[in-house]
Amino acid sequence: MKNHPAPAIGKWYLDNVDGQLFEIVAIDEEDGTIEIQFFDGSVEELEIDLWNEMELTSAAPPEDWSGPFDDLEADDKADPDNPAETIELNEFLDEI
Repeated sequence: MKNHPAPAIGKWYLDNVDGQLFEIVAIDEEDGTIEIQFFDGSVEELEIDLWNEMELTSAAPPEDWSGPFDDLEADDKADPDNPAETIELNEFLDEI
């Protein structure tokens, strides 16, 4: 078995073979699987046996959090100079 970190939810790892950065989002000990999410937002499930064979290094979380949102268009992003419209609770209840 290769010497690499144990899986932990919320921790980031680097696959030294393909250079992919990913985070563990779930571990299912009953099924023997680990669910990982890559920087681009895609999710994959690994068998624990495969995890143990991978060449991994613990990694720091990416500073640029926008990886999963790279495909957003300019219109999809909020304008920080124009706050979202808010409505008072009483107004909302009156509308219902």
